[in-house]
Amino acid sequence: MPIRHCIVHLIEKKPDGTPAVLHARDSELADSQSIENLLADLNESYNAKQGKAWGYFRDESGAYPFSGWLTQYMADGGDFVAFSRQAIEHLKTLMEESNLSTGGHVLFAHYQQGMTDYLAIALLHHSEGVAVTDSLELAPTKHLDLGQLHLAARINLSEWQNNRTSKQYISFIKGKNGKKVSEYFREFIGCQEGVDAPSETRTLLKAFSDYVESEDMSEEQTREKTSALVDYASGQARLGQAMTLEELSGVIDEDKPRAFYDHIRNKDYGLAPEIPPDKRTLNQFRRFTGRAEGLSISFEAHLLGSKIEYDEDKDVLIIRQLPTQLVDQLKRRKE
Repeated sequence: MPIRHCIVHLIEKKPDGTPAVLHARDSELADSQSIENLLADLNESYNAKQGKAWGYFRDESGAYPFSGWLTQYMADGGDFVAFSRQAIEHLKTLMEESNLSTGGHVLFAHYQQGMTDYLAIALLHHSEGVAVTDSLELAPTKHLDLGQLHLAARINLSEWQNNRTSKQYISFIKGKNGKKVSEYFREFIGCQEGVDAPSETRTLLKAFSDYVESEDMSEEQTREKTSALVDYASGQARLGQAMTLEELSGVIDEDKPRAFYDHIRNKDYGLAPEIPPDKRTLNQFRRFTGRAEGLSISFEAHLLGSKIEYDEDKDVLIIRQLPTQLVDQLKRRKE
């Protein structure tokens, strides 16, 4: 992926109320294989994170100046270093106001993937490790721990500039259980949520279930199309890209590529043409699982309502056409 600009600043800050100290670079990082590897690893880690939110910029104001600085940088073909310096100063101020936050290295990267420009911003932390030196001695070392990525955002610059009605050109990692430790980072970007990815994904899956039922498909056909949907959605999630309904419709049924798309539009589920996939919701759709006190149950979601019925009032699960191996074991037990 072509990297247009990249820079790293450092904010030293402890979560004890002490003032933050900024160490800012005065020049961009030179192109290198290390930068390309870092950005590739960062994207992979970011895409794999669950619980991301999608949104768009709030109106520019004194409280939310970031979009204005970005607009100026993009409009003038401006100074990336100056833009990142304005942004990091603002982040430092917000970080000082958040007593729960800790500092770290802050990466700003403007890069291109395919025909799309992105801006990635991430707070990076290190992990302690041990390395073997050239003289075969052990020495302490530090390395970037991208597996512990908690504060990061990615802005689809192309969509932001070319589709101002979009409400999902920004994605950011959302704190678990609404942790306030991450709120200042969202305020720094000036982002408000525009798309509820879990809700949109659930609506899409409901539309798919309705479609399968309306077409009176066989169990094998249902399984194949369910796998096609989940594989496509999961693939888009790994790439950090939205699901496109028309493309998904073609993946589900190559012979009738618009059938599922027309079903969605005719039934008016209120879905946008592109939907950010939610991995947790997708994983739950693929299978139902449960384990307690020596009992383990797992089955594919599409079997519910056909081979499997759930009586909520009686708290009973009815299973028809048991697996042959299980039946044989039960019969031997009875003998």
